[in-house]
Amino acid sequence: MNILVIGCGSVGSNLCNKLSKLGHEISVIGERHEEFAMLSPDFTGYTTVGVAIDQDVLRNAGIESCDAVAAVTPDDNMNLMIIQLVKEFFNVPRAYARVTDPIKNDVFVKMGLETICPTNMTVETFVSALTEREVAGEINLGSHSMIVTRVEIEKKMIGKRLSELQLEDGETIIAIEHENNTVVGIFLTNYELVKGDKLICAKFVD
Repeated sequence: MNILVIGCGSVGSNLCNKLSKLGHEISVIGERHEEFAMLSPDFTGYTTVGVAIDQDVLRNAGIESCDAVAAVTPDDNMNLMIIQLVKEFFNVPRAYARVTDPIKNDVFVKMGLETICPTNMTVETFVSALTEREVAGEINLGSHSMIVTRVEIEKKMIGKRLSELQLEDGETIIAIEHENNTVVGIFLTNYELVKGDKLICAKFVD
C-alpha cells in the first residue's frame, strides 16, 4: 500500500519504521528536518518538510497516489483538519486521526471521522490489567468503537456452558481461544468450557 504519515515524532517515526519494514510504500511529512532523525536507517520511504494543511505540501508528499493517511501529530485539532482535507479534496479512502483528548475524540467520531484514541486505549488497558482482562484491540465503526478483550476463565467456570456465563453489560463472546492458541468462532451457546480456554469478547462503547 501507498501510505502517507503526517507527523514524525515518536509515534509517527515508529509507525513509519514498522510500515516500511512490512514492505509498504511510505511517505512522511514533518514540519522540521530534525523530526526525521528518529527514522530507522532501514527506512526506505520519502520525507517531506512542510505544514500538512498546505495542499501543495500534501501533493509533494504524494497524496494523490495514496491509499491511506495517518495524521499523528501531537495536535488533535491539526489531525482533524488534515483528515478532513484529505478526504474532501483528495478523496483518500482511508484516513485516520490520532486524538489524545477523549472528549474531542467523541466529537470527531460523531462527525463521521475515523480516529484512534491512545488515551482511551491506555485506560482500557489498565482496567483490563487490573481485572485480568487483556485488551486485544479497538475498532472504530462510525460513531462507535468496539473494544475486543481476551479473558482468562476462572477454575469455577470450567465445565460451564457459554449460556451460563455472566458478562459485563453490552459484552458479547465472539470466539474461544484454546490452550494450543487456536481460535474458534462461537455461534452457539452450548459450548462447554475446558481448562486453558480464554474468552474473546467484544463490547461497543460510545
